[in-house]
Amino acid sequence: MENILQTINAIKKQLKEWEYAYYVLDAPAADDAEFDQLLKQLVELEKLYPQYSTSDSPTKRVGGITLDKFKKYQHKSPMLSLNNAFAEQDLIDFDTQIYKETENKNYSFFVEPKIDGLSISLIYQNGSLLKAITRGDGIFGEDVTLNVKTIKSIPLVITDTDNYVEIRGEVFLSKKEFQKINQQKKATGEILFANPRNAAAGTLRQLNSSVAATRNLDAFLYYFMDREKVNSHSESLDFIKEMNFKVNPLGKLCNNIDQVISHIKFLETMRYELDYEIDGAVIKIDEFDLYEKVGYTSKFPKWAIAYKFPAEVKETELLNIFASVGRTGKITYNAVLAPLQLAGTTVQAATLHNADFIYQRDIRIGATVKVKKAGDIIPEVIAPIKNKKFQNLSPWQEEINCPECHTKLERTKEEVDQYCINSSCPKKIVRLLEHFASREAMNIEGLSGKILEKLYNNNLVKDIADLYKLKKNKDQLIELDKMGVKSVENLLEAIEKSKQNSAEKLFFGLGIRYVGKKTAQILVSNFKSIEIIKTVSYEMLETIRDIGPIVARSIIDWFLIDENIVLLNNLQQAQLNLMYLGSFGSKFNENISQKSFVITGTLSKPRNYFKDILTEYGAKIIDSVSKKTDYVLYGDEAGSKLEKANKLGVKTITETIFFKMIGE
Repeated sequence: MENILQTINAIKKQLKEWEYAYYVLDAPAADDAEFDQLLKQLVELEKLYPQYSTSDSPTKRVGGITLDKFKKYQHKSPMLSLNNAFAEQDLIDFDTQIYKETENKNYSFFVEPKIDGLSISLIYQNGSLLKAITRGDGIFGEDVTLNVKTIKSIPLVITDTDNYVEIRGEVFLSKKEFQKINQQKKATGEILFANPRNAAAGTLRQLNSSVAATRNLDAFLYYFMDREKVNSHSESLDFIKEMNFKVNPLGKLCNNIDQVISHIKFLETMRYELDYEIDGAVIKIDEFDLYEKVGYTSKFPKWAIAYKFPAEVKETELLNIFASVGRTGKITYNAVLAPLQLAGTTVQAATLHNADFIYQRDIRIGATVKVKKAGDIIPEVIAPIKNKKFQNLSPWQEEINCPECHTKLERTKEEVDQYCINSSCPKKIVRLLEHFASREAMNIEGLSGKILEKLYNNNLVKDIADLYKLKKNKDQLIELDKMGVKSVENLLEAIEKSKQNSAEKLFFGLGIRYVGKKTAQILVSNFKSIEIIKTVSYEMLETIRDIGPIVARSIIDWFLIDENIVLLNNLQQAQLNLMYLGSFGSKFNENISQKSFVITGTLSKPRNYFKDILTEYGAKIIDSVSKKTDYVLYGDEAGSKLEKANKLGVKTITETIFFKMIGE
């Protein structure tokens, strides 16, 4: 048995050395076949002798465990986002502010590429990887440890055996792996990932760790949380590199802001030559002892900033313009482009928004056009090149009929958008069904656009109400392509569960033009029932705060259509909830319940997010500060309300304190 243990330990040592050479040093020391053969031998030995299987074994990277959902985890220290810079002057202003705060110039900067991936926090206990947590909202993240253990560049065991070690970094997917995954998806008819970041996010949130193991995620680590062992950011990178973590080699220590700008320009020239996506650079003060002196806002550390690269603009030929139909019947125009490489991906299509957008820019089929990626994600046509070729092209003309059902399109004088008003338009119905099932509306898990198209094309679903009749067609569902018994049962259960949603979810899901999530919440919470909203007059709707004349008219018009009334009746018969369940006072906390709050300044989430939480605890949310105010919840740039609270002696709290008050 001792010989077996020695053999297993020798194999593990060899595999770990090969992993480090390949995934961290980018210097392969063995070919893939040799590695796979040795790994297979280790798997077989650990099956025969499970007592010798340890948590740091390379076999633990193959995944295989499936979760029902990810658990929430509160960060020991918030994972703050960074303020953005978009121009050289922003960087100069950043330097000027630091000089004022530190009152000297004895500081330097560290500049490193801003990896376009997902932030991760790695927690080691007694030298072993204990938890891997996503950034989440900065306060709470998700426990994705099983998936992170499949990332071969992240050590499962580290040499630092302190009781608690936390290191943060960025998980990403290489361009090569991204293309490989999309090729596999294309071959099986699945929807492709939009970009490497989306693919990495989708992989990291896989409930089945075996899937994550096949996708070869990678990670750069850049932040060592223990500042007592090192004095600067550059020292911390050297320290974690010695612990076998992968550190980006393009980071550079700069003595002044001019050197910072110079290195950022260098990174920008390197951008598309790298095998991973970067969308800018991160600039930090190098010296840790200055961090507290320079300080923080409620959202950002003031000692760091993220410089965002400008969008890349290229030229290509516009081959065609076609129209598509949305859930409300709105027509969106799209461009078909001669393929081009833009921001690291191949682009063949771009949005043109609406007819007015095309007319104003005089975009013509056959023209050479300038294209950029808005936010480095969505390709957009900026303008045509008005050369000699352009002058010979015919001006573009908008569609007269719906491209799907051929109904004549309508456009009012007040609007730029055209609409298909045919309630039986196939594409419009499928898009509405997608919207209805979406997370923001009825949140029916597993009901994707692809499945909805199958259901519609097989005459199983023709409107929203038909979703709630699907349980009668269980056998037909199972027979549909790639719809197994278990997935059908889960889908039917999710549909049944959605019946219990509060009515604002349903009202938003109906797809009434101009009624967004917030508007649905306001209306249903005011009138308490969709049945009551159905009877309310135009004048009454206009009296509701944030409900203007256009929204009011759209709601009235929707209820005047007989088909919509029939739909509501069918939903009632299917036992969907049409009442506002509300959340006021559903929870109790002695520090918050029945207390009055004023919210001011810029917080890490929209103000309504905090209002919803306060409402759950039965707190009053008021607009102005007085002596009777219990708390002022403030964020960055809070202004006069915070000043008044301090003068009156009213308690003021940051969102971090707020979350502690509610025990999160």
